[in-house]
Amino acid sequence: MKNKINKTKEYFYLLVSVCALLISISCIGSKSTSEITDKEKQAFASNAADTVEISNPESNYEIIIIEPGFNVWLQAVARPEGYYSQTFLENRNRLYVIEWNNRVINTLQYDPQLYELQINYDPLVDYGYEVNYKLFNYFIYFQRKYNQQLGPFAPRI
Repeated sequence: MKNKINKTKEYFYLLVSVCALLISISCIGSKSTSEITDKEKQAFASNAADTVEISNPESNYEIIIIEPGFNVWLQAVARPEGYYSQTFLENRNRLYVIEWNNRVINTLQYDPQLYELQINYDPLVDYGYEVNYKLFNYFIYFQRKYNQQLGPFAPRI
């Protein structure tokens, strides 16, 4: 009788383990990048000269992005300012900048036409919301347009 109860417990634990494994596999399988929308495709296809300046006079920080379609994408597709907290943007930008700079250095492994210049981003400096917002959105735009992944998570809108 006692042996039968132990066998039942073993089967129960095995069943629970298998169910947990199947659930975790199904969750992993469902993680994918969101589809490129028609608005994004239009922005990506834009050939018009497009310059976006990211600056904060208080921190003397400035980035000039010359990327056709980015401003259109920023206005039409990106989440509006205020959607993300500054802390969220700073944390993502730190990760993206580290990977970006690694790719700039590794010209044999990564296309030097995509990764031309390093980004000097000091995590101890408060660049303000606007700088972090635009830099974050450029990273999302870049990843989606050029099918790159700069961090451990898929670039989503």
